[in-house]
Amino acid sequence: MLTTSAQSLLLRHASRPAATCPAACLRQAIGGTQTRAFGIKTTLRVQEYISKAIKSDKTQEKPAHADMQVTGPKPVVDTIFANMPPELRVPMFPEPIRDGIKDHKWGTSDLEALDIGITKHRIPDRISDKIALWAVKSARRPTDIFFRNKYLHRSVMLEVVAAVPGMVGALIRHIRSLQGMRHDGGWIGHLLHEAENERMHLMTWMEIGKPVLWERALIATVQTGFFAVFSLLYMVSPRTAHRVVGYLEEEAVTSYTHFIKEIDAGRIENVPAPDVAIAYWNLEPNSTLRDVVLAVRADEALHRDTNHHFSDRIEARRESLFEDLDHSDGKPKIKY
Repeated sequence: MLTTSAQSLLLRHASRPAATCPAACLRQAIGGTQTRAFGIKTTLRVQEYISKAIKSDKTQEKPAHADMQVTGPKPVVDTIFANMPPELRVPMFPEPIRDGIKDHKWGTSDLEALDIGITKHRIPDRISDKIALWAVKSARRPTDIFFRNKYLHRSVMLEVVAAVPGMVGALIRHIRSLQGMRHDGGWIGHLLHEAENERMHLMTWMEIGKPVLWERALIATVQTGFFAVFSLLYMVSPRTAHRVVGYLEEEAVTSYTHFIKEIDAGRIENVPAPDVAIAYWNLEPNSTLRDVVLAVRADEALHRDTNHHFSDRIEARRESLFEDLDHSDGKPKIKY
């Protein structure tokens, strides 16, 4: 006996015109090995034909609204982008610390021509300055023993530490400005810019030298300890803290000078500069590792001079940078 579904199926297709079910398709469904399907004994070809017919009927009988596009909540990423405030749609790329970098493409000769004072040194004249210099020199000795001539990994360690003072100084001065309800004198922006510049140094070295897991753990431990100690020092004596950074940057200039000598001697391969460095310092497309070291060294020399100057301004009780700026252009003297 035929099942109800099979009966209705055969009747429906038997009543279709020849254009819908030509005789040829029926003749093709005759032969083949017999098997049982739909409760009747039929051939494999008939079974296949019936299966196709069932699928065709289901397609024709689906509701009219099934073709309508299902609407619902947009993907999360689209929703977030649609609700993005206008000021966030303008990307804020890191800016180089030295003026004139964006004026033209910088090549090797341009970087070497920068007068950065490679051997420049601030002679300590106070006990606190002497302690600051001694602390920096003492911290360099274990670094020399551990890294030796591995200047790429030494640079990673240096920049992880060097990126801390600017952020710590900006944070503490920001809080003091809020608590005292007075202007900062223009320091916060410079300190944040310094921290960002040091972070870009680190991002550059991470593209070239890949520290292993245990080196990353050591670097993170050193940075955590330095962050705690420097934060306490800045809260107690900002003048001494900036002097420490000035001497730290002197050592950085010395380290990068040795780095360049190792490249020139062929002991470190002068590989192509990473894209992040070419974009950040506006270097020529064919720049190399040596050009990157020259650019980083020039930045460190600027940080050296800036932090020694900050220390001197605190000692002279002339912290506001706006007091010494030239306002002869007719603009109002605005303090920040």
